[in-house]
Amino acid sequence: MTFEQRYPRRTILRWSAGAAGILVCGSMLPNFGISSALAADLGEGDVAILNYAYALEQLEAAFYTKVTDHPFKGITQQETETFTEIRDHERAHVEFFRKALGGHAIPGIEVDFSKVDFDRRSSVLAAADAFETLGVAAFNGAGPLLVNADYLAAAGTIVSVEARHAAMISALLHGPSSASAGKGHVSSKGLDSTMPPSKVLVQAKPFIKTPLTAASLK
Repeated sequence: MTFEQRYPRRTILRWSAGAAGILVCGSMLPNFGISSALAADLGEGDVAILNYAYALEQLEAAFYTKVTDHPFKGITQQETETFTEIRDHERAHVEFFRKALGGHAIPGIEVDFSKVDFDRRSSVLAAADAFETLGVAAFNGAGPLLVNADYLAAAGTIVSVEARHAAMISALLHGPSSASAGKGHVSSKGLDSTMPPSKVLVQAKPFIKTPLTAASLK
């Protein structure tokens, strides 16, 4: 099931309520917010790709921070440990891209998760599954666009972690022995899903409030 299938266009339009950009958490989160009136230009070439990944990692880090700060009722120790581990990974990824970009890094993005019911396990896990699946497809699609081999190697080590996250969330959703972990995401040739930046940004649009300018990304 794709991100768009999980969150139908009618639902996405209701969520976005006319906002321009990529949405995910009503109020500003510490170190993640700027005025949504300020557009963030991703830049050109490898800088644009790194800023693109940086924005997506901020989105995921903000989501898991919200999950761990406001655990749903009945959350288990295993679930708490899983969300905490993923949160810490995503924060590390954010820091990696921030340092790699240096003065070329976009400002922190403003997110809005107001349409995710953090009190309901099913809502949290559905959103987590969608974010992780989209993240894997995003890295797979952006990797070939990188010119610097060092950046490409680093991206490869991050996308493998994102895939582990997807499997961890799938285990919570379907059970550790479920055969559905890659269902709908892995092709008949055994290849994972891939998506170009332009399509990823459209899929993520309901979740990032800060308008992103990405004219150089296709």
